[in-house]
Amino acid sequence: MKRNFSAAFAFAAVTALGCASVANAQQNTQQPTVDPSFSAYTLAQECSKKSDNTAQGQCVGAVRGIVRGYQYGVLFLGQRSQLKANETQRVSLCLSNTPVSTLVDEFLADAKQVDEASLKRTPAEVAVLGSVHSHHACM
Repeated sequence: MKRNFSAAFAFAAVTALGCASVANAQQNTQQPTVDPSFSAYTLAQECSKKSDNTAQGQCVGAVRGIVRGYQYGVLFLGQRSQLKANETQRVSLCLSNTPVSTLVDEFLADAKQVDEASLKRTPAEVAVLGSVHSHHACM
């Protein structure tokens, strides 16, 4: 059964980039450009090179950095703004004892379900967070 990860990618983008960025993007009808060196496609290609230690190190570092940055952002928002009850939990990730290698494998499996053109237009951060949130949401 194939899942629709576009919705998860969109959720992660909205959450990760914040309401101001979304409002700005809605006003601008042109699609934002994606850095091709850090698109979902490029990261998936990097992460799929299992026998290349350098590629694996870059992949793991990128995934870890994206997830930690997101978690710090959620923590910051929870401490600095008045969120509705359970709002922080809705956007939080439950990653207790989850190795980064599992997150990478899940991201690769999810990326295989999305067409190449879409992956090239999707920022790596959005794709990784969409994948992680679809597998590890705290809801």
